[in-house]
Amino acid sequence: MTPRARTTTLIASIVVLVLIVAAFATYRLMDSRTYQLFGTLVDRVDTEEKVVALTLDDGPSPLTPEVLQTLADADVPATFYVTGSEMVERPELGRAIVEAGHELGNHTATHRRMVFIGGDTVAQEIESTDRAIRDAGYAGEITFRPPYGKKLVALPRYLDEHDRTTVMWDVEPDSASADTDEIVRMALDRTHPARSSCCT
Repeated sequence: MTPRARTTTLIASIVVLVLIVAAFATYRLMDSRTYQLFGTLVDRVDTEEKVVALTLDDGPSPLTPEVLQTLADADVPATFYVTGSEMVERPELGRAIVEAGHELGNHTATHRRMVFIGGDTVAQEIESTDRAIRDAGYAGEITFRPPYGKKLVALPRYLDEHDRTTVMWDVEPDSASADTDEIVRMALDRTHPARSSCCT
C-alpha cells in the first residue's frame, strides 16, 4: 500500500469513527430521560414525603371511564398526557378527566416521534393539542411529555421559548403485557423510598 493510500484509509477510518460516535451521542441525547438541550426537564422530584406522581400516556381512549372509576375508588389523582387527535375524537372523555379533578398534559396531536422535524411541525403538534385541552375545560398549567420520550433540538427549543416544562418519568411498568396487579407491583418495586417517581 502506498503512503497516499495509507493516508486516505486512515482519514476514511477517522471519518467513519467520528460519524459512529456522533450517531451514538445523538441517539443518547434523543433518548435521555434526564437531560435535554434547552429548557426545563423534570424526571423526578426529591422529597421527604412518601408520594408517587402517577401519569398516564395517550388517550383519552375507550378505557378512560374505567381508569377514572379506578382512580376515584382509590382516591388517587393523576396527570393524563393526552393526544390532540384523541381529544378531538372523544371530547366528552377529556371533559370527564377534568371534571374528575385530574390534570391534563400535552402528548402531541399525533403521537409521532418529535425528532428530526422542523419548528413549524412542533408548533402545530403542541398548539393544536393545547387548544383541545383548553376546550375540555382544563385551566391549569399544561406540561408536556414527548411521545416515546424522544426529543432532540426543535422540540426542546420550542418548549424553552414558550416557558413549558418537559415531564419525563423514572419508573415505567410494562403496561402492554401485564394485568393491573402486576403493573402496580412493578411500579412499587421500582419506586425509591423518600423520593417521588413519575410513573407511566
